[in-house]
Amino acid sequence: MRWQDLTYLGTVALAGGAARAARRGLPEGWRIRLEARPPEDLPAGWIWLHAVSVGELILAEGILGWLRERGHRIHVTTGTPAGLALLGKRMASWNRDGAQVTGGAFPLDDPAGLRPFLGPPPAAYVALETELWPNLIRVLEARGIPCAIVNGRLTRRSLERGGAWMRTAAGRLAVVAARDEASAEAFRKLGARRVALGGNLKADLPPPRPLHEAWAPLREAWAGAKILVAGNTVEGEEALLVEAWSRVREAHPGLRLVLAPRQPRRFQEVADRFAQMGLSFRRASGVWPREAAPWRTCDVLLLDTLGELPSAYREGTVAMVGGGWRWDGGHNPLEPARWGVPTLVGPGFRNFEDLVAPLAEAGLLRIVPAEDLVPAVASALDEAPPRPGTSLVALPPALRGALARTCAILEDVLPPPR
Repeated sequence: MRWQDLTYLGTVALAGGAARAARRGLPEGWRIRLEARPPEDLPAGWIWLHAVSVGELILAEGILGWLRERGHRIHVTTGTPAGLALLGKRMASWNRDGAQVTGGAFPLDDPAGLRPFLGPPPAAYVALETELWPNLIRVLEARGIPCAIVNGRLTRRSLERGGAWMRTAAGRLAVVAARDEASAEAFRKLGARRVALGGNLKADLPPPRPLHEAWAPLREAWAGAKILVAGNTVEGEEALLVEAWSRVREAHPGLRLVLAPRQPRRFQEVADRFAQMGLSFRRASGVWPREAAPWRTCDVLLLDTLGELPSAYREGTVAMVGGGWRWDGGHNPLEPARWGVPTLVGPGFRNFEDLVAPLAEAGLLRIVPAEDLVPAVASALDEAPPRPGTSLVALPPALRGALARTCAILEDVLPPPR
């Protein structure tokens, strides 16, 4: 065993032992991983598909569908309470037509945590983006089980932080399907032996599920109004975007707002702030009126639910994608842009450069500094078609075909279903 393996194994074994001893006092995210177990009826040769949280789970839909069509038995893991909540909601649709998909928490990367997942062993481990767990990958490689990363994303900053443990894990991967050329080069520098360009799976997601039927009274009440949908907002952006909405509303009376914070842990904080601001709002997690009348006096919907934002963007006249006005990472602009909804993003989009550049060039989004938000929103509302979001629009050629390329890359390393 290499010295990198020994030092990592010693570290995670100590951390795992300490966590189990202090289980009751740990945050929920730690507890769910300590309790992670696969189903008892998993057959040998199952496929382990790992998506760390909500965004990655949504991104995994295409790969999951392809694995289902091939007849694989799949167990999906996630590492956060929010991810587990979404797993519970999606399981019924994933298992339609007799498919065999289960889901649960991802374990700690120590021997005690992994032991339940190795008997019977999986046929392959497929992870989204940058889930390099050194002990898991070492154990699977030693058993001849291929490990793959799809939609592989590795920034220059992550590469610089990648130490010996991360480099050793990358060198054991069977394949990386990178989402862009910069990530592909970074994975090669990290030590991955086989790296191919798969493309960004966000561009090939299936259409989002329709919103639940209780949206019908809201649509009736807001039918004559224009709607701003602000999604994936980070701390500090709610106040900025509400201020822009309020000011633009002077020229667009009746303008409504749907706002979805990025992190579930901030839902209550944002609701409290809306109440302090005196906004007339309702929470999507609360009781939905079954008639239009209560919605006519509601100006703002706080979308504090999981997995509904991609569908909610279709309701908007204009979309504002957060993460780029009070942070530099940005969030996925494809969710509204693919429906033809005029889309505004902030200048901070480091994590989505491969999407923002071609979408902006195609005229599907605008990059707007915070100080220019009010005139930009007003202009977008003036120019927007009466009812955007009714059908998918053609994406730039550079963003097409990611799912097919990624599946072709995986096909070379995955065994046939048993």
